[in-house]
Amino acid sequence: MAGVLYVVATPIGNLGDMTDRARATLASVDLVIAEDTRRTGKLLASLGIDARMRSMFEGNERRRTPEVLRALRDGQTVALVSDGGTPLVSDPGYPLVRACIDEGIDVRVVPGPSAAIAALVVSGLPADRFVFEGFLPRSAGDRRTRLMAIARETRTVVLYESPRRLPALLDDLAAVDADRRIAVCRELTKLHEEVLRGSVGEVRSGIGDAPVRGEVVVVLDGWAGDPPVDVAAAVAEARDLIADGTRKREAAHRVADRTGVSANEIYRALVPGRTG
Repeated sequence: MAGVLYVVATPIGNLGDMTDRARATLASVDLVIAEDTRRTGKLLASLGIDARMRSMFEGNERRRTPEVLRALRDGQTVALVSDGGTPLVSDPGYPLVRACIDEGIDVRVVPGPSAAIAALVVSGLPADRFVFEGFLPRSAGDRRTRLMAIARETRTVVLYESPRRLPALLDDLAAVDADRRIAVCRELTKLHEEVLRGSVGEVRSGIGDAPVRGEVVVVLDGWAGDPPVDVAAAVAEARDLIADGTRKREAAHRVADRTGVSANEIYRALVPGRTG
């Protein structure tokens, strides 16, 4: 009989948030699959647990998945954990969970902390309908595309960002809608927990240009009317497509479909002197 895969949530900062069930599960399984074995090893040691571990991170999860499946087929019980919070939520593990489900292997969740949910409920923004975006793309063109889509999102938006890129994200959001309500949540559940609330422009001014430290979650209010139209951003996105080989007219229409900016207006900006 095949074993069981347990998807186990672990604390995002405060060890007091470790649930009794999560502790008991990690102590009882045959194998713990961890995003970072060193970090998880410290957690297990603090709990008095001596467990066999293997790593599974973004760079090796597809290669490691067949190995874990073999252990499960042999009847072993396996716990999947991330560096903190709930696995799969902007963390490795989805290929393994999907493969287990496809093979009929039992997958069970041991719920607990989640940075996204923690930030949402403390943000002061509507939590009845929301969408989780995870990390935005790194490339400028893809990032603008996502931000323009987010600008039209009626639900509250939760996303992750690295502390060093936070000022740039706020600048990008301010260019789209500086008056949109936002909460920037830093170091949740830890000693220096901080939540900055206000408009995008206010929070950006409050943060300034000094380096930001710690884990960051950004919660953005949904828009309540017509989305703001940023022609300059739309034209810049079209130029990125053109640089990748897309023809001007096609680039204008593709960006127009996503942003709501007139395709003719984009095309005129791409072709100096064009009037129609």
